[in-house]
Amino acid sequence: MKLKQILSLALLFAVQFLLSQTITFISEKTGQPLPQISVFGNDGSILAYSDIDGKIEKQKLDPFKENFQLVQDQFILGTFTYAQLNSDVVKVKDRIKDIEAVTIKKGKPAKYVLVKGNFNTYITVNGKLNTYADGVATYIFDYKSGKIKSLKIEHYRVFNNERAENNQKVVASNDFVSNLKLPDLQYAARIDEYLAKRKNAKEVKNGKNDAVELKTETLQNREFSLFGYRFYDLQNIINYAYENDSKKALRDLTSSSELFFMKIKHKSEPEYNQVNIYRNFYAAEIDYSDEINIDDVKFNKNQSNYSTEFWKTEDFPNMQPIFSKFFKDDLKEKQNNK
Repeated sequence: MKLKQILSLALLFAVQFLLSQTITFISEKTGQPLPQISVFGNDGSILAYSDIDGKIEKQKLDPFKENFQLVQDQFILGTFTYAQLNSDVVKVKDRIKDIEAVTIKKGKPAKYVLVKGNFNTYITVNGKLNTYADGVATYIFDYKSGKIKSLKIEHYRVFNNERAENNQKVVASNDFVSNLKLPDLQYAARIDEYLAKRKNAKEVKNGKNDAVELKTETLQNREFSLFGYRFYDLQNIINYAYENDSKKALRDLTSSSELFFMKIKHKSEPEYNQVNIYRNFYAAEIDYSDEINIDDVKFNKNQSNYSTEFWKTEDFPNMQPIFSKFFKDDLKEKQNNK
């Protein structure tokens, strides 16, 4: 057999092997892949999170776990055994209710574009929830350049896990509340410009919207030390979703998510800890204005600050009840400043 044929067979075998190591979640109704599905273990750990193609790594699921819950946005899609998930493709009965359309307010293009919506942001350490926040915010874009001018947070809540401590030398039990932030929408209004210049981008049409994934990786083969900490295997994944078959302009934006994964340990710790940061924004209203007249509050992560029960509105991405189901009294809300 010629060397070329051997190499071709080896490559085919490698591809088939890699494909068999993933699970793809698809919609039972449409057959389309389901991105952004969180796989919860029975102890509340987030074991995996499906990518833009609906895929997770099979090795992240422990066959000895009793059950796994699949969650997309704030909706529980079902409880599965390992045997039910141990397949190349898993059909999931996803959300029946359609996503609310983003309201485009009347008015001609002006100096600013205001994108108002709901957000949640949370951090896990070794899979377990460390801290959580959600609220209502408005991104202010410059109409001509598409760049973000400012971010106005109108209401928010902050929760922390009571078991988290401030022992700087033990990452596993440290409180990461200071790392709570909203997703960065810096490319949302200029996504075609970004796609034309970068190779680490991917586009997918899933029937509901047009999705774009931007992915960067660093420190894959070496570690970085700073102030007594060591960092390794950093990944940043940004997802933008636009109206189906749209021009992917800012007025077409429906949601954004940002994931940041890293391995970190203090120099005194023997093993790395896996820290995952999740940041999600769901657009609800887009407006144009020559002025910015929005009452906002400072995002002080040591307190909540709201004057209305915003989390009770329909389709608000409220993950707090899901986390509370696992962590019960350990998940405490910070005192409301209002």
